[in-house]
Amino acid sequence: MLAQALQIVLQPDVLLTVFLAGCFGMFVGAIPGLTATMATALLVPITFFMDPIPAIASIVAATGMAIFAGDIAGTLMRMPGTPASAAYVEDAHRMSQAGKANVALGACLFFSAIGGILGTLVLSLVAPQLAELALKFSSFEYFWLVLLGLSCAVFVSSGAPALGLISLFIGLSASLVGQENPTGASRYTYGSVELLAGIQFIPAMIGLFAVSEILRSYTKRSTEARIPPVKGPIFAPQLTNLLRYPKQVLRGSSVGTLIGALPGAGADIAAWISFAISKKFSREQKKFGTGHVEGLVEAGASNNAAVSGAWIPALVFGIPGDTITAIVIGVMFIKGLNPGPMVFIQQPEMIYAIFMIFVLANLFMLPIGWVAIHVAGKLLGAPQRILMPVILVFCAVGAFAINNSMAGVIIMLAFGVIGFLMEENGIPLAPAILGLVLGPMLEKYFITSMIKADGDFLAFFSRPISAGLGIATILLCLIPLVGWLRRRGLGQRKSA
Repeated sequence: MLAQALQIVLQPDVLLTVFLAGCFGMFVGAIPGLTATMATALLVPITFFMDPIPAIASIVAATGMAIFAGDIAGTLMRMPGTPASAAYVEDAHRMSQAGKANVALGACLFFSAIGGILGTLVLSLVAPQLAELALKFSSFEYFWLVLLGLSCAVFVSSGAPALGLISLFIGLSASLVGQENPTGASRYTYGSVELLAGIQFIPAMIGLFAVSEILRSYTKRSTEARIPPVKGPIFAPQLTNLLRYPKQVLRGSSVGTLIGALPGAGADIAAWISFAISKKFSREQKKFGTGHVEGLVEAGASNNAAVSGAWIPALVFGIPGDTITAIVIGVMFIKGLNPGPMVFIQQPEMIYAIFMIFVLANLFMLPIGWVAIHVAGKLLGAPQRILMPVILVFCAVGAFAINNSMAGVIIMLAFGVIGFLMEENGIPLAPAILGLVLGPMLEKYFITSMIKADGDFLAFFSRPISAGLGIATILLCLIPLVGWLRRRGLGQRKSA
């Protein structure tokens, strides 16, 4: 079967498809506002004219490349392409400002590829077992998982935890706009039909990071707003990072694969949790937020490992792990590859071929990403008076393309002003995006669980996995409080 799968993959049309789709995904992902989901959706009409394996290969390659490409603009311009990139954008951008753009981008590229390959190995070895575990997650477990992700806002904030919480509540407040769950009544829309669908996090993220950065570039001197060039080797420093942080690579890949395997979780939650774990267990916690590569290593590996993990429930049970695998399942049905347990028995060579394509796409990511980093570095070295208006146009196109509505552009501009004011007052932006992304999920799973439990909150601790996640989340939230009380107690003893 392995020989048959290898023969299927090593065909010229499959290799060419992986290369071209990878270049396309890299281009789309590098533009703020154009996501991996959008790149996948744009490829679907083309896959109708392809054989099954090249069709799947195009989506796999484009997805992995787009997830990484979101780090390019985030590192060089502090404009993350995906919510996952926002988790570690502060460290990546500060490294770029310090003349270490090659190290930061190299870490994102190299460890994304490693995370994707390790995630694929897990996918090929224990996919059925992980899928069974994922199916045990109900709304109770998802509630605690989302709450665990929200608690990461305190740990990923480089400044005072209180400012991180303020930013988180700004995002959570914005997530309340739309329709009330479960009644469907309008909430905080003020009569606007466009706001009934809620505030989309992609236009909001573009505004908070990209538009606010554009505003800042016009309020500062040109020397302060200058984008530093990418100089130095890309891959050589990563060998040192690999030897220095092997535990972080394995931990990030494991967390990414596990969270990616949960339907609806995806790379966004995985990256945030991995970055928070990296900071919590690091020996150099104070360096996080100042331009430290350790968080990039762990969260970068988690990013692409989650992409592989999302395919576990899709292949084993036909349950989409995220929006991308939902599209993939449709393509597989069209091509006669019916996902589910029987596909491992009836067409095992095709499944192994898909596993090999994952590895191949992550290997292709290294040279394509290397070229993209250098090309982006040269393009972004243009004068600010030319570059910023062009970026603003791309941002507007990306915000408009979400729902083909001007409401996205207006949301982008409004959050651009909000982001600018937050930064001027020392409030971090990343937790606001976390609140905006996870807020609707938290409300959904809480309301669903309370309806199931008939209002009994103890039901959140009635299931083994739910109880474990709940206790872990509560302990994690109590750690900062216990530390503060201990420091206060020591201070009072010294003063006495």
